[in-house]
Amino acid sequence: MIGSAPMWHDVVDLREFYETRRGQVARHMVRRAVRSVWPDVTGQRVLGLGFATPYLRQFRSEAERVLAFMPASQGVLHWPPEGPGVVSLVEETELPLPDYSVDRVLLVHGLENSEALRALLREIWRVLTGDGRLLVVVPNRRGIWARSDRTPLGWGHPYSAAQLSRVLRENMFTPTRTERALYVPPTTSHTLLRSAPAFERIGARFFPTFAGVVMIESGKQLYAGSAKRVRGRIGKPVVVQLPQAAGRVHRERTPKPT
Repeated sequence: MIGSAPMWHDVVDLREFYETRRGQVARHMVRRAVRSVWPDVTGQRVLGLGFATPYLRQFRSEAERVLAFMPASQGVLHWPPEGPGVVSLVEETELPLPDYSVDRVLLVHGLENSEALRALLREIWRVLTGDGRLLVVVPNRRGIWARSDRTPLGWGHPYSAAQLSRVLRENMFTPTRTERALYVPPTTSHTLLRSAPAFERIGARFFPTFAGVVMIESGKQLYAGSAKRVRGRIGKPVVVQLPQAAGRVHRERTPKPT
């Protein structure tokens, strides 16, 4: 029941999920699919947005820089645990980065919970380089995981591949590749979880519609006219470092360039 399950957009609950056996299996399956989309990020600047840290470690040895931004409504945790932190608490609609400053953006546990979807995607568009790529990972509307509120994929707004593609196109992105992952049921059974690789092979071949997550890689749409302007103004970029990231980010307001 909903009343007995955690609100998964809280950063502590998300961390605890990924520490469980079920969460570790989910991370492995999704991380493998992410890597298949981005097999090489050598020399690139990678930003994880939402709660993307479970999927960023694989890029740290080759990327020029890896950053993680967590929205103020979610909260923030230090990462990586073994060294200096690369995480900042931000307002998701006011990313503290210059224009055209990031080559890859990985958005996980973000789009389905965002209360300002259009403004969030507009900010991602702004910080991406001209040939940058956005990879969005969301719960699959038709998958079993979206039907269970015992995992974070059962909260927020799930999407089908067609729905996610439409959202991206409406916000000046051009989808280039669609992948799916996580076919094992959201169970606590160790026997079934150990069989996750077999579920992945069979599901990808015969039942792609029922994957737990759908992910779409997109490039920036540069040839279209400007999308509808978001109400309000974008603040001046200011990076918030830990441990200062304990509350909402406040900035001096300046008009956003048109």
